Amino acid sequence: MPETNATPNASKSSRQWLLGLILLALLIGLIWWFWPSTPEPQAGGRWGDGGPVPVRITTVSQDDFPIELKALGTVTAYNTVNVRGRVDGELVKVLFQDGQQVKAGDLLAVIDPRPYEVALQQALGVQQENQAQLKNAEIDLARYRGLYADDSIAKQTLDTQQALVNQYRGTLKSNQATVAEARLNLDFTQVRAPITGRLGLRQVDIGNLVSSGDELPLVVITQTLPISVMFTLPEAELPAVLQQVRGGQKQLLVEAWDRNEQFKLADGQLDSLDNQIDIATGTVKLKARFDNAEEMLFPNQFVNVRLRVQTRENATLIPAAALQFGASGTFVYVVDDESQVQVRPIVAGPSNGRFTLIEEGVKVGERLVLEGTDRLRDGGQVEVIGEGQAPATPPSAPVAQKDA
Repeated sequence: MPETNATPNASKSSRQWLLGLILLALLIGLIWWFWPSTPEPQAGGRWGDGGPVPVRITTVSQDDFPIELKALGTVTAYNTVNVRGRVDGELVKVLFQDGQQVKAGDLLAVIDPRPYEVALQQALGVQQENQAQLKNAEIDLARYRGLYADDSIAKQTLDTQQALVNQYRGTLKSNQATVAEARLNLDFTQVRAPITGRLGLRQVDIGNLVSSGDELPLVVITQTLPISVMFTLPEAELPAVLQQVRGGQKQLLVEAWDRNEQFKLADGQLDSLDNQIDIATGTVKLKARFDNAEEMLFPNQFVNVRLRVQTRENATLIPAAALQFGASGTFVYVVDDESQVQVRPIVAGPSNGRFTLIEEGVKVGERLVLEGTDRLRDGGQVEVIGEGQAPATPPSAPVAQKDA
């Protein structure tokens, strides 16, 4: 067979590969040459060029700061009464409306009084009969005493008559008790409100037979003026409350807010504390008293409770957003007159979520960075583009707690 000559083909392939590599290197060089480079930072340039960082600032101010403890509470009526009939009979009158406000002693319903009127008349008749018997026996006793003085009768006859008089007197006392019981039962046919409060829904209608042993009451009365709120606090917060109570500040202010903490329902005062801590939850129960004049609090309603344990006067305040946290603790960015920032360690006190009380580290009137802290460094230049609202009188807000 003739020998195959591959040398010309191999040489051609090598030249194609070399040409491709040269073109690729040339393309990479062109890309590198025309790629836009990042300019060096220049003093006085914009933030994108490494210049001043745009920030919003706020001012340290001074004002009174309420320190509050927050808890969830349940509105509880001071008194709740299930109104039931105290005698048996047919309900003949219902004299109240559902939800009506009543006073103690108001007539609510009437049970058929006729059987009890008859019982009272019978008791009065028996009493009158025994009174006549007693009177006759006392007359005989007086006559026997005269005869005994004249030695006309034996001593035994006189003693027997005296015992008969005593017997009639005892019977008369029993009759008086029977009459009183009959009058009481007759009075019980008129069902009256035992306390002042608001009625619930009627449970029994006219014509039904009622009894003192009925499980279902006629109506329920709850005392809502005043009203109380029960809430719990962790045992760690108890010393702050006890310090104020035992220090003579007995009337600690308590506020009741709705579930969203957007609307204050009522103002009240701390009424009492439980005498022991619940070991299962580590909490202690407290009760606050509310006048509830506007009746915004309703029994069994869930509310947010704010217990004010102290008010720090002329406190140094900053917005909570200006407070920064780092590995070495809490700090703020202070802006000087030359628009440079300084990292300033501080000692933070209680906070209510919007404002923080500062124990030490800043002075009233100093400017702090409020927004734009991401790219700040100690000694860096900033550009003030706006000023946040200074912390004026801080509104009551969530629990004031010590910042870590």
